Amino acid sequence: MVNVYCYSKCTTCKKALKWLDDNKIEHTVIDIKGDHPDEKTLRQLHKKSGLPLRRFFNTSGQLYREMQLSKKLPDMSEDEMFKLLASDGMLVKRPLLVVDDKVLTGFKEEAWREATSISTASHL
Repeated sequence: MVNVYCYSKCTTCKKALKWLDDNKIEHTVIDIKGDHPDEKTLRQLHKKSGLPLRRFFNTSGQLYREMQLSKKLPDMSEDEMFKLLASDGMLVKRPLLVVDDKVLTGFKEEAWREATSISTASHL
């Protein structure tokens, strides 16, 4: 199963969804603004990703800049970061791809190709 957390006005999300469609990869789109992941889900996604938690933050987002998080994150605990990410989907890096036991932040075609081909191959 392929789930993608996206924001409808995000050009990178649009590009990622087009890539999925072009490659005929079935997927479910989850609106990251209206149906953002809760803290428990974020913890699970983070664990599966193997990425540093800071990679889950949308550092180019308006809210991130308004809150001056680049200055605040270094002094925050992981628990505080998870609570903050769960408070507003616009703080979460997007698109957020969830494929079986893999989680990717942002859209990098090669990484998405690798993650989705493993998934589709395992369902044949």
